[in-house]
Amino acid sequence: MIETIQTVPYTDQKMGTAGLRRKTQTAMQPHYLENFIQSIFNTIPNLAEKSFLIGGDGRYFNKTAIQKIIKIAAGNHVKKLYIGQNGLVSTPAGSHIILKNKLDGGFILTASHNPGGQKEDFGIKYATKTGGQCQPSESQAIYEQTLAIGEYKISDHPDIDLSHIGRTQCEETQIEIIDPITDYLNLMQQIFDFPKLKSLLTSNFRFVFDGMNGVTGPYAKKLFEEILGAPAGTVIRATPLEDFGGVHPDPNLTYAKSLVDLMYGNDAPDFAAANDGDGDRNMILGQNFFVCPSDSLAILTDNYKLIPAYRNGIFGVAKSAATSMAVKRVADALNIGYYEVPTGWKYFIHLMDSNRITICGEESFGTGASHIREKDGIWATLFWLSIIAETRKSVKEIALEHWKKYGRSYYLRNDFENLPQDVADKLMTDLQNKLPSLIGQTFGSFTVSDAYPFVYNDPVDNSSTQNGLIIHFRDGSRIVYRLSGTGTNGATLRSYIERYVTMDLLENPEDMLKDLCRISRQISEITLRTGKERPDIVT
Repeated sequence: MIETIQTVPYTDQKMGTAGLRRKTQTAMQPHYLENFIQSIFNTIPNLAEKSFLIGGDGRYFNKTAIQKIIKIAAGNHVKKLYIGQNGLVSTPAGSHIILKNKLDGGFILTASHNPGGQKEDFGIKYATKTGGQCQPSESQAIYEQTLAIGEYKISDHPDIDLSHIGRTQCEETQIEIIDPITDYLNLMQQIFDFPKLKSLLTSNFRFVFDGMNGVTGPYAKKLFEEILGAPAGTVIRATPLEDFGGVHPDPNLTYAKSLVDLMYGNDAPDFAAANDGDGDRNMILGQNFFVCPSDSLAILTDNYKLIPAYRNGIFGVAKSAATSMAVKRVADALNIGYYEVPTGWKYFIHLMDSNRITICGEESFGTGASHIREKDGIWATLFWLSIIAETRKSVKEIALEHWKKYGRSYYLRNDFENLPQDVADKLMTDLQNKLPSLIGQTFGSFTVSDAYPFVYNDPVDNSSTQNGLIIHFRDGSRIVYRLSGTGTNGATLRSYIERYVTMDLLENPEDMLKDLCRISRQISEITLRTGKERPDIVT
């Protein structure tokens, strides 16, 4: 039976660039999740003709939330739901499922790289029929519904068994429990040369993939160990856990420290990669060597012809404004299209759909391509393994050859976390007002050549978006400031420090950038305004 439940609005349900992220206890409040899902359905016409995907990264509250979404969908007479077995679907695989089956959208239950558990974070990424994040106009329409909602419709049907692949029904809504892994791995096989990869992984080449107790562990076990023949144990932390085993599932130098320690130890494997909780982010490591995500994007782009799916050419490449300029130098040399967009994968979607780009990436450990409409951690790992298989060179050798060819952008991201929102907002407003007066000023050996708010004019829909502040120096160095929308505890101010050199290619980044880091704090007055003398996280 379908019930209509009276409710009152929650006013905090505006989505950020990565969907709705809240503390789990917030999401578990009475009617909170129901209000949000009903608000999404309120913006979609003809639901009786629509089909959607549901799945997530396995974090705490996902199983309960999935059952609620099923029943609300049935209450709204949705035609059909595709649901990942056991409620699991990685974000990249979810995008592929939506595109392959021509679905009208999907609900991916994840807070991405944020920690999980009853006292940690919960999230929902609402994807449209593009297979990617909804556009600002769509998220605004959903938010307006959350402010006006007075009721939601829900079925009282018993919970659906998600453990077995097959078909069932909830009211008039068709339910299909699907294998969330096989179709995605078949897609990877269409892009990469699996026999060549198998030859590498069954040789004396040593490889470790860290699933960080997130959703891609089962994908990686089947792919690397079963299909490509890597030894058992190649994939570590491979079981999705509701609290990620106490691990913060963010593949960076801070939160993947155990993998970093392994790769910088005396008996390090040849190559390692890690994925985040929902599988869209990646970290790449060689023996005693970390690949900066900005460099990874540039190196992948420069080697696209080594990948079977791209040998006939690519349309172009795009990066977020905060990502280093390394990939622009590659695009210029290859004479391919190049775009710079705000942070947020949705800005890449228009460029993909209009055949302007094939490959894209962000400094925040996200790279991907137009095979789906999300970043893709396993794809990036396979791309790096393909380069190694073709060249038979180490990760360090590949990176060093790239820098010798193009020069190196030494790069660091400084995260100042848990700032009071009003303090962070005022800091950015005052800094923006200060930008014109910085032009021509000299700070040590660095002279400001330009300073401006980054404004992106979308070439497809002509929309305009401001995202961050950029300071250029005459030697090609840059500082970028922006507030992040991915946390749940206050605001995070990020400063991105970049220095371009053509010599001294193997120096310590923190040594090379210490003066620019100091200048970035001086210009922003971050210590004066927040009391923080150093960043909480340096990447």
